[in-house]
This record gives sequence, structure tokens and C-alpha cells, in this order.
Amino acid sequence: MFDTTMISLKSKRRATAFASFILFIAVLSEGKIYAAAVSVGEDISVRLLSEEVHNKGWIVFCARSDKGDWDLFLCRPDGNASHNITRTPESSEAAPQFSRDGRRLLFRRLPREEQIDGNRYGTQGALVMANSDGTGAEVFGENGEYPWASWSPDGKQIACLSIKGVSFVDIASRQVIRRQDRKGFFQQLTWSPDSQWLCGVANSFGTGWSVARMNALTGQTHAVSLVNCCTPDWFDDGRHLIFSNRPLGQKANDGYGWTQLWMADAEGTRRELIYAEEGRHAYGGHVSPDDKYVIFTGNMQENGDTGNVGTPMGLMRLADMPIVGGSDGEARSMYPDAKSGPVLKLPVGWEPCWTFVEIEIDAGAARPAKGSDRNERR
Repeated sequence: MFDTTMISLKSKRRATAFASFILFIAVLSEGKIYAAAVSVGEDISVRLLSEEVHNKGWIVFCARSDKGDWDLFLCRPDGNASHNITRTPESSEAAPQFSRDGRRLLFRRLPREEQIDGNRYGTQGALVMANSDGTGAEVFGENGEYPWASWSPDGKQIACLSIKGVSFVDIASRQVIRRQDRKGFFQQLTWSPDSQWLCGVANSFGTGWSVARMNALTGQTHAVSLVNCCTPDWFDDGRHLIFSNRPLGQKANDGYGWTQLWMADAEGTRRELIYAEEGRHAYGGHVSPDDKYVIFTGNMQENGDTGNVGTPMGLMRLADMPIVGGSDGEARSMYPDAKSGPVLKLPVGWEPCWTFVEIEIDAGAARPAKGSDRNERR
């Protein structure tokens, strides 16, 4: 191995170029060849990110199984160690959500022949609760009951959203503790980590498809981001939201544009781009328990690719935001100062959720999700 400390170079740029050349030779010596368009520096940054997150708990997501149904899978945050934790070929499972302590899961189970709908998945099938490794699964209600269920921070209640309003349900007794008007909220309800707020998608602020928050005690509401927004979720600090946003005025995708991943303070006074990609919608953003990383779903189709196999999920550092992925195009011209990475390419999946809790799983039970592969740069 060369000792670069013994070489005198005239500039840091030359030193970096030389080091990159040495590393490139090392990579080739291992029999791994990368596309010419990807620099060694970019590949190393992805590898470092992969190593950084590998042992930070588990991600749960739904994906096509080798039987053709949708099952729930666990994998490490770097995409490795994929495990099928449901294996129900007669049914499909979707929309998994860890409890805040990481010990429990809730999700929807629906007939295999019913297609998961990107706008209705929180109402489809029956609500199921299980241990975080998928064991001990118990159907909690009938089909369509407890729609858009979300854990309370202490895991003792769920908040549900229907046309009749918001219901707060005690899990042990299955009794509705209280109700409040939904105030135009109609999708994707999520309870904040501090228990004070709910977020969701609403049509009550002069336009449809707004991301808003609701006081869990008083029912008071206000918009966080208006027009073409969805799939909101909370940062662990309870003071910020992550959500998907399709900015108006885009010319790409036949004038429809591509949906991007954004964040905002909970009051909606400051909004910032996290991730945009030319040629793909970014949905289902979920922030890691330490508020340092984000995972998301990438869809080629507007309402998700659940009618097909799906597309790879992604993981990035929030410290690296904003990032524009994919080929240069309108997104790059919209955000010329955005970075190009690093972003981990995770297995093909939909609506991921992350816990730092260590989950014990029988290694012999591992089954990869259909279309899963090892990490690589987008």
C-alpha cells in the first residue's frame, strides 16, 4: 500500500485526486468495478453512511414476497439482514408502525386479491397489533374498523380518523375514551411524540391536500403546508414535521411534476427541501429516532407503486440536506445549490418505519423481500 504521507503535493486538490486514484486501484483489486460516471469519492461517502447506520436498530416496511403477496419485512438501516416477519400468502400486510418504545407494531391486513391503495391504505382491511418481530399478531378490529390508527406515545391508546371524527381508543378495553371533530382531516393521522398534537392531511384550509396539525386536547388546527402535500410524520422533537410536497409550476412529467420530500417547523413558518429526484416521487418520509436521518419511499407512479413490485427506498442524513438525486433536469435547476448525495439505496419497499430498539430475530428465518439488493448509490 502506498504511503501518501511521504508524497509532497502542491495542493489539497492534487492530494485528494491522488488518494482517490489509490482507492480506485484498491477497489479494482477486489474485483469490483463501478460505473465511470460515479466517482470514487461518492462511492466512499455512501459506504461510510452505510457503516454509520448499520447497527442503529431496524427498519420495518412492506414489500412483495416471493409468493406475490405483500408482507412485512425487517432490515438493518443499511438495507442488510432482510427478514420476512409475516409470511401470510393468503393475505397482504401494509402500513407498519412501531410504537414509540419500539416493542410493538400495528399494521393493516387485507385480502391478497385487494390492491393496496395509496390513498386508502389506512382504512383497508383489519387493524393488527403484534410484537416488533411480528410474533403474537392479533387482529384488533373488523375490516375497516379503527381507520388510520396511530400509537399514542405511551402505547396505551390509538388515535383513529374517520368521516365521523377523531377517536381516541384505549387499547386494553377497546373503548373509545373521547372524540373530537376531524376539522377537515381525512388521511394519514399521526400522534406526536409529546402527545400534544396530531398531524394529518386536510382539505379545510381553502385548498385540498394540505398538511396540518391538530391539538389533541382542544381540537384547534392550523395548516403547516398548503397545496399538494401528504404523508406527514413527526420528528422525535415534536416541533417539526416531515412531509411530501409537489411544488406548483413544474414542467417535468408532462407538466405534473415530481413530488419532493420537505420539512417544516410545526407552526408552518419555515419550510425546507430535504430531497428531490428527477423522475421519481418521494413519499412516506420517516425520521430516525435521533432526528439525524430520514428514510423514504420512492414511487414512479403518483399514488404509489403498490400495484406493481415497488421501487427502492432511500436513506440520507438530514445534515446533508438538501439533496437532488437522479439525472440533471428541472429539480437541479430549481435547487442549484443542493448536493447530489450521499443516499443509500435500500431494498424495494413501501412506507418504512424506524426503531433503535434491538430486535431479536431467528437468523434462520431470514427471507429477502422481492427485488431487494445490497446498497449502492442511486
